[in-house]
Amino acid sequence: MKGKNLVWQLPLLVVLVLGTVLIVRHDRNMPYQHDEGMVFGTFYHITYQSDRNYKKDIEAALKAVDCSLSPFNDSSVISRVNRNEAVETDDMFIDVFTLAQRISEDTDGAFDITVAPLVNAWGFGFRKGMMPDGKAVDSLKAIVGMDKVRMKGRTVIKSDARVMLDCSAIAKGYASDVIARLLKDKEVRNFMVEIGGEVVTKGVNERRENWRIGINRPEEDSLGTDHELQTVLHISDKAMATSGNYRNFYYRDGKKYAHTIDPVTGLPVEHSLLSATVVARTCAIADAYATAFMVMGIDKAKQLLARHADLQAYLIYTAEDGTMQVWQSPKLKTD
Repeated sequence: MKGKNLVWQLPLLVVLVLGTVLIVRHDRNMPYQHDEGMVFGTFYHITYQSDRNYKKDIEAALKAVDCSLSPFNDSSVISRVNRNEAVETDDMFIDVFTLAQRISEDTDGAFDITVAPLVNAWGFGFRKGMMPDGKAVDSLKAIVGMDKVRMKGRTVIKSDARVMLDCSAIAKGYASDVIARLLKDKEVRNFMVEIGGEVVTKGVNERRENWRIGINRPEEDSLGTDHELQTVLHISDKAMATSGNYRNFYYRDGKKYAHTIDPVTGLPVEHSLLSATVVARTCAIADAYATAFMVMGIDKAKQLLARHADLQAYLIYTAEDGTMQVWQSPKLKTD
């Protein structure tokens, strides 16, 4: 009986082996698509292994994010909220708002999407101001803070009509997650999504290796023309985001003013941390914490990382002797 069973099982085993070989061969021969374009005032680059091109689907998804979260789009949900119009928010807005609340609490307010009035006043937001004095800063601080806004169902409730929201420090990361989910829904197993430097990866690249993502050296570069790399991270099935003050800044009366505004002091940050790269399970989380670390500075950032096993970071800072130094989480793999 055992011999007869083996005779019947052998053909099935051969079929399974041949099927597996054919699937592997098909996967290896399947081309990688390369899509790119502009969104949110920056560039996107998306590489994915598929027999089909999904650029139309990708652009439709990016447009949906823009219509929800872009303060530069006058008809977006967030713009209407900022104008205090009666608007029912969408799922994307609620997802980002809920995550922003959680991370704001976890970072003691270092990450705060209500910082928009201060960012605008310092000349870095969707409305342009320039150099507010101490009195103006104190006045604006009175309408900044996540305790001044909440969701009631799908409606935003403000404690003061002057409260404004800006999700720029999380929206590109969230958009990268949206495209990653779209590709997963299309059963794409290998991809890299990058929107303005915020990245989500899955599987392997065209060389059948983990994805290699560069981190720029934080040299002053307001024109965005200097792309010298500090290092390269090896990541797969993870998301990565970087925040820094080396590109978006200005000088006035010989003093540098960086675009990262501390919601507590109301002032541009002044500390040794030059660049914060965070690796996390989603790009929205990585994006928000990278911004928070730039507000907190290196010491507080390291303290937070010590209690978050799900976060890893690559921090570039200026040492006391003026040299550029690096601190990184032990599990990060770099070149």
